[in-house]
Amino acid sequence: MSNKRNNIKVKGKFPGKPLLWLLGGIVLIAGGVIFNQTPAVATEVVVYKSPSCGCCTEWVKHMRNNGFTVEVHDRNDMTPIKKQEGVPRNLQSCHTAKVGDYVIEGHVPASDVKRLLDEKPNVVGLTAPGMPHGSPGMDMGPRKAPYDVLTFNRSGQTTIFASHNQR
Repeated sequence: MSNKRNNIKVKGKFPGKPLLWLLGGIVLIAGGVIFNQTPAVATEVVVYKSPSCGCCTEWVKHMRNNGFTVEVHDRNDMTPIKKQEGVPRNLQSCHTAKVGDYVIEGHVPASDVKRLLDEKPNVVGLTAPGMPHGSPGMDMGPRKAPYDVLTFNRSGQTTIFASHNQR
């Protein structure tokens, strides 16, 4: 017994074939775009600070105003956090933060943190040692001073990441 469907002869080209090729191409291109995207930049900041520190609270506001989501943990003793995160004593400031795999020590501007996340250098993190006048959170008064933001590695070596020469 023969099946009549098997004996059907189609003259010319199958009208759906170009449409299938087009749809297949779109799927391949869309899939390539979706799966080859660079990972999203980490925008969550976890900050450890003293509960009574006003300048740290101002830095948190600065980070939020620049698009970061900030989780704050108040600590009376910051020494264990700084030690755990590998921040050398001479590079310390009043608060310590984590952004992705990086440590942000002190009043580092959000623009420098964004650049760090874009460039992804092989460092532990960034620091603005001490509490530089004019840095975010320390910019409440008229006094402004030039300061550098430094990268640091596990052995404490530093390089200048950004200079802020505001007067």
